[in-house]
Amino acid sequence: MSVLVLILAVSAACCVGFGFVLQQNAAKDAPLSDFLSPRILLDLMRVPRWLGGIALMMAGMILGAVALGDGEISLVEPLLATNLLFALALSRHQTKQPLGRQGWAGLALLAGGVTAFIVAGQPHSGHAVTDPVRHWLIIGAMVGLALLLTTYAKRSRLSKAPVLLALAAGVLYGVQDALTRISGQRFAAGGLTEVFTGWQPYGVLVLGVTGLILVQSAFETAPLRMSLPALTAAQPLAGILCGVGFLGDRLRTDTGALAWEAAGLAAVVVGIVLLGLHPAMPRGTAQPEPRHDLQPH
Repeated sequence: MSVLVLILAVSAACCVGFGFVLQQNAAKDAPLSDFLSPRILLDLMRVPRWLGGIALMMAGMILGAVALGDGEISLVEPLLATNLLFALALSRHQTKQPLGRQGWAGLALLAGGVTAFIVAGQPHSGHAVTDPVRHWLIIGAMVGLALLLTTYAKRSRLSKAPVLLALAAGVLYGVQDALTRISGQRFAAGGLTEVFTGWQPYGVLVLGVTGLILVQSAFETAPLRMSLPALTAAQPLAGILCGVGFLGDRLRTDTGALAWEAAGLAAVVVGIVLLGLHPAMPRGTAQPEPRHDLQPH
């Protein structure tokens, strides 16, 4: 594993984690009439704290894109999932809550799971799949899943919607990371002309804006602990699926390696949930119980 990729990915995770906390601090006060509407972005643009969070997230995305250009998505995605550690660190500073057993257990599981997956899987580059049908099949399945989750979120109780929206955004961000890597490869092959003659950078933009609306709607309607774990868990899983599915990433497939890879990913998910539910995470001001229908009247 390249030390540069490690530094870039962890730095990206740091920026994204801090950015998510600042965004939720601002989005929790947005009007519920903005739920799942692009208006939420226009309203939040007037909040300096939210703009600071977006700036940090953009910096993280740029660092992550550089890391994806130099490393396999199956390697970078688990490292990006450590953004929750940095989100918790900032949240602890705000709430003055100690880590406690739950925090330390979540930290150990997340860090240990990432390490186990990378060491056991030994992600490396192979030959990318050139069949466009396979590309579109996997991307279509991911986008379709995100659409299904969003549709159900609109019809569900407020207490369930943030988790569903965060899952949908995480899936879209995983696909976005895969398209970002393809765009980086096209840039390396032929410069900006090669990049913008393909559809991938435009897909990155559409997925990024759509994911941002979903995330801010989740942040608006519930505490960070309800949405961030789902977002953080879904993104690397979707990214790894794309990486192995059509980007040519290769993982060890012997029985022992597969067992450790599965155990590592399971530990990552459990660690993310424990950290996301930690009392240090901002509670927000949303009141989930009184409302049963999220559709604006």
